Amino acid sequence: MSCAPSLVDSFGRTISYLRISVTDRCDLRCRYCMAEEMTFLPKAALLSLEEIAIIAERFIARGITKIRLSGGEPLVRRDVAELVRRLGRHVGAGLDELTMTTNGTRLAEHAEALVAAGIRRINVSLDSLDADVFRHITRHGDVAQVIDGIFAAKRAGLAIKINMVALKGLNEGEIAPMLEWCGSNGFDLSLIETMPMGAIDEDRADRFLPLTKVFDDLSKAFDLSRDDHRSGGPARYWRVGNHGTRLGLISPLTANFCDGCNRVRLTTEGKLYMCLGQDDQVDLKSVLRAEGVAGLDAALDTAMRLKPARHDFQIAPGGAPAVARHMSVTGG
Repeated sequence: MSCAPSLVDSFGRTISYLRISVTDRCDLRCRYCMAEEMTFLPKAALLSLEEIAIIAERFIARGITKIRLSGGEPLVRRDVAELVRRLGRHVGAGLDELTMTTNGTRLAEHAEALVAAGIRRINVSLDSLDADVFRHITRHGDVAQVIDGIFAAKRAGLAIKINMVALKGLNEGEIAPMLEWCGSNGFDLSLIETMPMGAIDEDRADRFLPLTKVFDDLSKAFDLSRDDHRSGGPARYWRVGNHGTRLGLISPLTANFCDGCNRVRLTTEGKLYMCLGQDDQVDLKSVLRAEGVAGLDAALDTAMRLKPARHDFQIAPGGAPAVARHMSVTGG
């Protein structure tokens, strides 16, 4: 792979982390993420898996050291394992880590193949351990299926971090028990504030739970000490002294983390977003199809000039999204 300059934005931040949405489709309909009736992109609008691989490999040549595959739910895309295998060949040869974020519904089927392809660590979205609450949040999900998938992944040798969106009035009473459950099973836990992306059927302001309050409550029940661990993403970590697991907090609204942003996101239709909460983008699909690989470098340089200093997320009264696109399109 040819040597090329690193990706550095106009604020001096080195970009080393690429998140790729391989599909906007999902087999759940989480209330804070999607409307119940979603219109997904037509398949003709999507990047092929070959095109995703070509773009990802150009990013690796430009200094990207971590790639996370996400969606939507990445494991619903047919033949995604082929993409994982191709990118997994770069781990240790330019790429430090290839990871995935999944809702866990198909992990039991795919866990061993993910390990064989080079993935060593995954994030699993799990907002409740209670079957009824989980079904309500996801609209139809089966928490037992997800938990079975999580333990299949553990048996296959994957390190697991649970991602839990903190939702006022829905799961706030389950956060401490979730931390205990993660600790007893050797999982890390990241808590996430709900993000105002895409139109949904509910008022996000009604469900917004600031992690400052959550952390204060957890501090009364757990021995929490600051941990310098960084996973490459925006989480700030604490070590839970009671059982040694890590607790991560992702707080886009109450604790802006943009000053150290090292990430860009490639959507399933080939648009590169430099910021989760802004609309500036570069259409890499059009560049690749018109100019081939040779055109990608200039497009990536343009993207670096467009990357903003920070997002402007806020929870607006009435639930109006800060950006119109859904997280599933952008890549979580």
